[in-house]
Amino acid sequence: MIGKLTGIIDQLAGSQVILDVNGVGYLVTCSARTLRQVGGAKSTIALLVETHVREDAINLYGFAEVEERDWFRLLTTVQGVGAKVALAILSALAPGELAQVIAAQDKATLTKADGVGPKLALRLVTELKDKVPAFMAGAALKPSKASDTGAADISLASDAVSALVNLGYRRAEAFGAVATAARRLEPDAGLDDLIRASLAELSREKVA
Repeated sequence: MIGKLTGIIDQLAGSQVILDVNGVGYLVTCSARTLRQVGGAKSTIALLVETHVREDAINLYGFAEVEERDWFRLLTTVQGVGAKVALAILSALAPGELAQVIAAQDKATLTKADGVGPKLALRLVTELKDKVPAFMAGAALKPSKASDTGAADISLASDAVSALVNLGYRRAEAFGAVATAARRLEPDAGLDDLIRASLAELSREKVA
């Protein structure tokens, strides 16, 4: 599988880039957001690549940022969301905006993306509302000594969000506080540390 490509842009056409890597041209499909970042023809770029293998084709999807690639992977876990729709969503919304939209259950904003109607928007917010807080907060945590994959970090963040929701906070504000607190904590911080830091963030927001 191809995970990353570094080369020179040979051609740009619509949502696709032909990337020349040592004389081999790879056809890579990107979101509008990534295309705005890569520059024009003859630019040297590096793209993170998600490879989809089908019976009749091998398709490459490229991303300038880790966050966008990870969101692509998460979006395509939802029934009815293929690569094309996932890229359309990522073209319409930045990763941070998408997290806020799903946490707030804002179906109307999701329908602004091509290919997303009211039913699919409802499915997206329903299926991802419990995954997004842990997904975003876990990404904000520094690498854990206990886990090379980051699974322990994501579990920790999920537990912290659940604790705040149980205390009466809205899920959207809970995951925002956990994500902010996680970025400020040491790598070996535990659940209690994360909850206390998150509560401090929430108190700070109320004062502001």
